[in-house]
Amino acid sequence: MFRVVEDLADIPAAQWNALAGDHPFLRHELLHAMHATGCAAAETGWLPQYLGLWRGGRLAGAMPLYAKSHSYGEYVFDWAWADAYARHGLAYYPKLLSAIPFSPVSGPRLLARDDEVRAQLLGAALALAREASSLHILLPPEDEGKLMEAAGMMLRRGVQFHWRNPGYASFDEFLATLSQPKRKKIRQERRRVAEAGIALRRLTGAEIGPEHWRFFTRCYNLTYRAHYSTPYLNLAFFQRLGEVLPESVLLVLAERDGKPFGAALDVFNAQVLYGRYWGAVGFVPGLHFEACYYQAMEFCIERGIGLFEGGAQGEHKLARGFLPVATRSAHWLRHPRFAEAVEQFLAREARGVDRYIDELNERAPFKAVGA
Repeated sequence: MFRVVEDLADIPAAQWNALAGDHPFLRHELLHAMHATGCAAAETGWLPQYLGLWRGGRLAGAMPLYAKSHSYGEYVFDWAWADAYARHGLAYYPKLLSAIPFSPVSGPRLLARDDEVRAQLLGAALALAREASSLHILLPPEDEGKLMEAAGMMLRRGVQFHWRNPGYASFDEFLATLSQPKRKKIRQERRRVAEAGIALRRLTGAEIGPEHWRFFTRCYNLTYRAHYSTPYLNLAFFQRLGEVLPESVLLVLAERDGKPFGAALDVFNAQVLYGRYWGAVGFVPGLHFEACYYQAMEFCIERGIGLFEGGAQGEHKLARGFLPVATRSAHWLRHPRFAEAVEQFLAREARGVDRYIDELNERAPFKAVGA
């Protein structure tokens, strides 16, 4: 039996997590924290419409799904599509969206143990979308993308920057793989941060106290204000995240003269670290790279974490050891004429994305083989 659930508290956490596995952004605790603290809620344009399939009283399949009244906080941009609808007197919102709110992280969207249930979930979501303008599924894995394409959805290509750890013994061993100019630049950046009197600490679990969350939230808000944007998340969410998933949270704290100066927040499991948010109360050249990238890389090396997802956008990541990775999203539009126009646009866009990835790979920071 399929059922749409507006409150994740109505689904037992153990049953949800049995399907979500150890992906931290899909855990019941994190998603429910976003809703319970008012960050992703009907009032903010994120109405939960979680899709569940029950068999014998137990959850057999699930899909994080939202009815959206805007396109903020998604990182796969469809504003031009919404504008085209408006110019033709049509309503683009509400639309249905399957994604992690405010987080451009890849991962399963059809939570089930077999392809049959995944196909049933997707079919049910497409049926629900007929009551809206469209269905959008962001950053699913490749196998789910193929299933979505077979179901008639249009695939869209995108680019992220990821850093891989093949088993480095130290940060210096990683640096040794880079070309000499890139290696020199990173060492200069790290030295300038130290010369500015900045010391860094990596905190996890119970090491992160209430005072750290208050300071981090201040930094997070400052970053959004600097970009003339409204913060999506709040102190209550960050505090709750630290309470319910302490084993998955890394806080990099930058201090000057023993006082907090900046902070970066990452979320991780044994396989992947996800770079998320950062901010500082002042400017120090190179601090952003140190707090957000180099400290996270060292953490991955220490823990044996193989992949660091650096998030959306940012060609500057390339010079620091990240490489471009093609991403995907899946889209279905109820209006046939608009669907046809979007399909033609996506074909042109995909060719441009492929060329862009090729160009980026030509500028890869690593030493040539045999150099």
